[in-house]
Amino acid sequence: MMIPRAPVAALSALAFVCVAVAGCAQAPPEGGPMPPPAVTVSYPVEREVTDHGNFTGRTAAVESVKVRARVWGYLHKINFVEGALVNKDDILFEIDPTTYQTTVDQAKARLALAEAQLAQSTTEADRNATLRARGGVSQEDLERAMTARTTAAATVDSARADLKRAQLDLEFTKVRAPVSGVVSRALVTVGNLVQSGEMGGTVLTTVVSVDPMYVYFDADDLTFQQVKDLVPAGQYKAAPESLPPVLLGLAGEKGYPHRGVIDFVDNQVDPGTGTLRVRGVLPNKDGALTPGLFARVRVPLGKAHHALLVCDRAVDTDQGRKVLYVVNADNVAEKREVRLGKLHDGLREIESGLSRRERVVVDGLQRVRAGAPVEPKLAEMPSAEDKETRRQGDKETKTE
Repeated sequence: MMIPRAPVAALSALAFVCVAVAGCAQAPPEGGPMPPPAVTVSYPVEREVTDHGNFTGRTAAVESVKVRARVWGYLHKINFVEGALVNKDDILFEIDPTTYQTTVDQAKARLALAEAQLAQSTTEADRNATLRARGGVSQEDLERAMTARTTAAATVDSARADLKRAQLDLEFTKVRAPVSGVVSRALVTVGNLVQSGEMGGTVLTTVVSVDPMYVYFDADDLTFQQVKDLVPAGQYKAAPESLPPVLLGLAGEKGYPHRGVIDFVDNQVDPGTGTLRVRGVLPNKDGALTPGLFARVRVPLGKAHHALLVCDRAVDTDQGRKVLYVVNADNVAEKREVRLGKLHDGLREIESGLSRRERVVVDGLQRVRAGAPVEPKLAEMPSAEDKETRRQGDKETKTE
């Protein structure tokens, strides 16, 4: 018996649907809940710290002198190595002394003549005084002789002053270092005419002192008040041992290896910037500091105190509030509002909102939700040095 074609097609379609339904019915059930996200947690670092104010400053020489000659003439010699250390009164330049030596010789001759005239006048005055006592000369003659002696004595004094001035001019042909320090290059070469300082003067070179060294920086008025409170009024010069310290680090140096004290605070705040000029003085026996360098400056504010510190990347922001995620004993994340303090060696002080034995999430913040469980992995609190090490490692990897 033949089965019509249409019913056969309908039966095939029905069989396919049954198989599909059976396949769906045999699919495995969906998996269970997702495991808690893995995060890195650390205990806060406990340490004695001191708050600091950080500034950008510039070094300056305590003494900086433009060297000029005190007499004019043609430059005869240059007696220093450019850029070298020189001591006070070292002869840097020599001006041709011929003219000044001649003037000294003339002054010596005039002095000798004046002294001879004084000797003659003194003899005549003494003789006239003796004769007057005997009635041999008149009172007028005696007075004339005494006046001649006084005039001759004044002429001697004048001649001596002229000789001293001439000798000074001769000595000034040797241009000496006014201070000890580093000498710059010679701005005038041998053979050039040098004008004396009385006429504005030719600048021959510059000498800057190197030990000690100043650093100038600008502090805001709040920081200035904190610094001022550390020193009794009027004792910036009177009691240097009580002055607040100042720390300095140059570009390429780690930390603040140079230490000195604040020795000057300006007497008014700049109304344009709202800052006050402050100066520190630092020893520089090894010559590591050079005038004109930009430097990182740190000034301790207040006394050391106990603090809890965390890395900055553990701090999150929630609607303008600073928060940390803390993992409790049940491994559940809690959002904790905190008050932040200053940075100390790359770690942020937590002034309130955290206790010493609480675990803080430092890595995986994007996977944390308040009130949700997490899988914590305990590690040491990361520091700024750890971050720098990772950055250097990433650079080396990219280079390779």
